[in-house]
Amino acid sequence: QVQLVESGGGLVQAGGSLRLSCAASGSIFSINAMGWYRQAPGKQRELVAVATSGGRTNYADSVKGRFAITISRDNAVKMVSLQMNSLKSEDTAVYYCNARYNEYVNYWGQGTQVTVSS
Repeated sequence: QVQLVESGGGLVQAGGSLRLSCAASGSIFSINAMGWYRQAPGKQRELVAVATSGGRTNYADSVKGRFAITISRDNAVKMVSLQMNSLKSEDTAVYYCNARYNEYVNYWGQGTQVTVSS
């Protein structure tokens, strides 16, 4: 089992920046990737960015060049952070942290609201 605790998020003006962080604890040794997804009202949840334990990253086209994901580990906690710059109103959504063992085993955070005012 993995527990995910998210922090960050909030209200920001367009063009501003926010940083999301997520701490994973529990059975973190089996985590192969951590990432962020988002879900806007009336839309499906979509991938924002993901980082593998091997150092590979992948971003949604809509956030490339604006968002940066980092993954790190400190003893029994594995962290994933998402630095979001040049925010746009279309980035408004609930952002969810994800920790993945494989295609069958995923863990989700509770979600944190990001609102970008234009």
